[in-house]
Amino acid sequence: MSATVLAEIREAEAPPAIAAIYAALNEGIGIGQVNLIWRHAAALPGVLDWLWAQAAPALASGAAAAARDAIAAAIALPSPAASPKPPDHAAIATVVEVYNRGNLTNLALLSAILLRQQGVAPGERLAPAPRGAMLPAPPPLPRLVALPAAPQAQIRALTAAHRLSDAAVVPSLYLHLALWPDFLSQLPELLEPLHKDNGLVLARDAAVKAARHAAPGLIAALGTAPAPPAALPVFLARLEVFVGQVIPGMVPVGLYLRRVLGGA
Repeated sequence: MSATVLAEIREAEAPPAIAAIYAALNEGIGIGQVNLIWRHAAALPGVLDWLWAQAAPALASGAAAAARDAIAAAIALPSPAASPKPPDHAAIATVVEVYNRGNLTNLALLSAILLRQQGVAPGERLAPAPRGAMLPAPPPLPRLVALPAAPQAQIRALTAAHRLSDAAVVPSLYLHLALWPDFLSQLPELLEPLHKDNGLVLARDAAVKAARHAAPGLIAALGTAPAPPAALPVFLARLEVFVGQVIPGMVPVGLYLRRVLGGA
């Protein structure tokens, strides 16, 4: 996989205007971190504002949470093999839950924004669902290039298993799990039942289908789209990869790890 990385503005580096959107986004989703696609949007002039104007009303209304829950319910997962809980089990499980909520909400929301841009009409507005209690901010996200060689190679191998069409994308969950090197090294074995018989691809496709099914009702809850910024075509091409491959591929990984770690 290419050594290039996706341009992004991380929370600690964000100027005040971007930091304000990040804070509102975190509050709307109910998590303590901004996911990669939003950090990438912030690196493209005008794109974060364009996204946020549409997303904010859908988050505030509870429609995005309803779509999030519908996607989660549509994904069938295998039962994990019995395994001892890792050291720092609670901390790992908390990080996984942050990604589960973020990935599910972003898949719903960003699919709706992209599909509306492509001409999909609004449907009957989704009934609201509760956001859920605010989840804590995870530890600072490591940078791939700053990690030792072994976890870098492990993360690249885990990413390669997703067969992404964009070599610059490295899922942030895998980077975060590098904070627990022993657990990271066990992931290929732990995730084997999910990959068996093309299971990850099937679960990914189910997530995409569920997001598309929820999209018309969520489109009805979106805010008005501002004038498109010059960088929008570049971003939309990348967004197609995120909502078609990256995020829906990580949704089953996160939900499956919840089971591995003893969650429902």
